[in-house]
Amino acid sequence: MAFLKELRKTTQHLRKRHEPHDEDAPILRTENLSLGYESGPALLDVSFYLEKGSRLAVVGPNGAGKSTLLKIIAGVLEPTQGKVSIYGHEPVGHICVAYVPQRSQVDWSFPATVADVVMMGRIGQMGLFRNPSSKDWAYVDEILETVGLGGFAQRQISQLSGGQQQRMFIARSIAQEAELMLMDEPLTGLDVKSQEDIFQILDRLKAEGVTVLISLHDLQMAAERFELVILLNRRMIEIGAPEKALSAENLMTAYGGKMQIVSTSEGDIPLVDTCCGGDDHEHD
Repeated sequence: MAFLKELRKTTQHLRKRHEPHDEDAPILRTENLSLGYESGPALLDVSFYLEKGSRLAVVGPNGAGKSTLLKIIAGVLEPTQGKVSIYGHEPVGHICVAYVPQRSQVDWSFPATVADVVMMGRIGQMGLFRNPSSKDWAYVDEILETVGLGGFAQRQISQLSGGQQQRMFIARSIAQEAELMLMDEPLTGLDVKSQEDIFQILDRLKAEGVTVLISLHDLQMAAERFELVILLNRRMIEIGAPEKALSAENLMTAYGGKMQIVSTSEGDIPLVDTCCGGDDHEHD
């Protein structure tokens, strides 16, 4: 039941009313977000905002609070302090927010088909207690074609590769008609081609004005593929263009002893131990 539990948590807001949008407000604003446990703080006083159509990478060492930040924005976790607003309103009621969890958190043995998972994204659009119509199923088929999963509709989810599983979740977000997508380490464990397939889809979504937050461990990818980066280690160390956020000084602050500065003829290069390897673990 872990699979259904995770999806229910991330779609529980679809049962609420549709919250209006203040088009003059940022699509996302966080104010002084903090979350603490008995063992200590997971997130401390994080504030930033994003305009519609932005693509932002959230990076930082293991345990920095990257997953925690995304889950608070998605409404999966409640902050102990601070607030999140979507288009000027509280997140509850916004069906335009989609959350894609780490693959390691999903029970892939659950007997659901690809089409079943994508159809879950239609709940907010068609109504909680209405059965999908032939038009809804046709729309799901169309979306699967768009993400390169045409012909996979009746495939059991465990039979997909890692890249296909991520594309299935993106299809679910499209079916939801999401305007803000939160993706927790979607590229971990994927080969270069699978990663490129994901970015091609994200490029199309960006052109349509979809805002995307992705947590990453790969600093080079963050620098090369994102116009905005948040460097996080419980506190937000920096947000901005990659060259600003990922400066050697900021990286040293975030990673400490896990980083080395190597001097070359091209300048100083920061080398960071960013991940423990593999994709079957939860970092935050």
